[in-house]
Amino acid sequence: MDIIWIGIMASMGAGLMTGVGAIPVLFGKTMTKRTNDMLLGFAAGVMISASYFSLILPGLDAADELYGKVVISAAIAGAGIALGAGIVALLNNTLPHEHFITGPDGADPGALAKIWLFIIAITIHNFPEGMAVGIGFGGGDVTNGMSLATGIGLQNAPEGLAVAVALRGQGYNRWKSFGLALLTGLVEPVGGALGVGLIHVSVHVLPWGLSFAAGAMLYIISHEIIPETHRNGYQNYATTGLLAGLILMMFLDVTLG
Repeated sequence: MDIIWIGIMASMGAGLMTGVGAIPVLFGKTMTKRTNDMLLGFAAGVMISASYFSLILPGLDAADELYGKVVISAAIAGAGIALGAGIVALLNNTLPHEHFITGPDGADPGALAKIWLFIIAITIHNFPEGMAVGIGFGGGDVTNGMSLATGIGLQNAPEGLAVAVALRGQGYNRWKSFGLALLTGLVEPVGGALGVGLIHVSVHVLPWGLSFAAGAMLYIISHEIIPETHRNGYQNYATTGLLAGLILMMFLDVTLG
């Protein structure tokens, strides 16, 4: 199968895990704040590990092969990380959206319905993840791409449950909460298609694309996920979850790679 379609399908599989994680809400299951913080911490740990082992390090290797100089490779990685974080920060400050805990953010939403503000916030989060999977496959390394897709899929499951439970708390019924959580994950194959397509434009895009995706994910971890896990007094559980996620993703990356 063409590597582009493999990348798109893998990012779709990772995105669908958001819906899988949201399934318990259909049966009226709730989640304590402690469990929610621990699972979000786990998601952050997976993303941190994936950013380094599946994106930054392969990006450095790709730059070394192209340019043969450590200084150039490091400079590209640093610039790519900064660019990825900067673009997500720009979207975060420009697009109107609303977080479950901190409330409205970005531009004035005007008459935009509150539910769409939540969806925009989650889309800002999920799109770079899908792009990261696509870029991971775009370099032609299927093993690295599968490791990255597996890790992001793992972190999407608890995130999907957290989103669905939060929507239930906003007054939406079980099916609508599940459907919207699933919908937010389906933006990932769009990002995946963009990521894998960009890499096929030129081989020189690969190290930039990998580090860009890492920067976008690291910004989301620092700006969104970790602060949210420390708001309710369960930071010790959140940190335990983060370490568990980081170790699991590192193990998967090393053994699968």
